[in-house]
Amino acid sequence: MKTLFSLTLFSVFFIISTNKLEAQEAALKNGVQRQYQSVGKSIIPNDAISAKSMSEHYQTMKSGDSINTKMIAKVKEVCQTKGCWMTLNLEDGNEVMVKFKDYGFFMPKDIAGKEVIINGKAFVEEVPVDEQKHYAEDAGQTKEEIAKITEPKRTYSFEADGVLIGQ
Repeated sequence: MKTLFSLTLFSVFFIISTNKLEAQEAALKNGVQRQYQSVGKSIIPNDAISAKSMSEHYQTMKSGDSINTKMIAKVKEVCQTKGCWMTLNLEDGNEVMVKFKDYGFFMPKDIAGKEVIINGKAFVEEVPVDEQKHYAEDAGQTKEEIAKITEPKRTYSFEADGVLIGQ
């Protein structure tokens, strides 16, 4: 009887400690206890949705639709002229073009590959050819690559009012 009680008690403590460990690991994966550099409006990392989840939202949106949201994603590219835009990987082959509200702040040019949390307005738009070419120039693409841009493009866009850059 004593052995059965001891075994039951041990099992309960084991399950509790395992659940705490899983919760701590999940918290670390979700950015809790991470250090961030804040740019723009002060935001907190809590409640950010994943890039994959945001991609699903974008796929259901029509041109002109918008939603206020906060998302976490990896930086694909940053404007090398002055950091006035960046693109984020949506983990499904798509990307989102991020600009900054009222050009009130800019990104460091060396954050490609870093994780960021952005807060603001997500929307879908048609980007004209001349604007696409401008971004391609800013990104340092060749004249041949820029010349291939000949049609407007449906893009996933985001106007950020605050950004947290993972350290």
